[in-house]
Amino acid sequence: MRYAAVLFDLDGTLLDTLEDLGDSVNAVLARLGHPTQEMSRYRYFVGDGVSNLVRRALPEPLGRDEAVVETVTPLVRAEYGRRWHDKTHPYPGVPELLTGLAHRGVKLSVLSNKPHPATLEVMGYFLSEWRFDVVLGARPGVPIKPDPGAALDVCTQLGVRPGVVLYLGDTNTDMQTAVGAGMYPVGALWGFRTADELLDSGARALVAHPRDVLDLI
Repeated sequence: MRYAAVLFDLDGTLLDTLEDLGDSVNAVLARLGHPTQEMSRYRYFVGDGVSNLVRRALPEPLGRDEAVVETVTPLVRAEYGRRWHDKTHPYPGVPELLTGLAHRGVKLSVLSNKPHPATLEVMGYFLSEWRFDVVLGARPGVPIKPDPGAALDVCTQLGVRPGVVLYLGDTNTDMQTAVGAGMYPVGALWGFRTADELLDSGARALVAHPRDVLDLI
């Protein structure tokens, strides 16, 4: 096999979390008297952590006011804590992909910009059938993606070199992380962003269906 491990993004790659994320932010915006956002816009708001999601969803100029962002972010976290399993589900083909990789002896790992406790909770609820060797979300004091540090930390915990890790993600942030860490960047076309964005950000392969990843292994 060309790759000993696969490092997955979570939101937009393994799980379709868009509606629960968008509903959570919209509920907070409405409660505060702000206009809500179309769900399609959240495809471009998510992926870079909760604070950046809030910055992008707030109306101008509030999104540039750090005091406002710091006030709204915990409200969104709390709202998402009540909604995260309402509409979220694995993408079609993801269970088959994970099973196929496990049967091939490939190590499985996840790196998300979702807060670490929420990442563990969501993984445990939706993906507990499969064994993931390392699961990391955003942690205090650790730079989030696209900083490659956490991805390299995953390699250390897996005991593998970055060059034998296939990184599967759906955004420019993911591709930049993979490139920065020296991994093989693969763009998931079923996720939140476009093929052009993924290629422009360093994707070396694009896959239209989760099972296509098995052909790359």
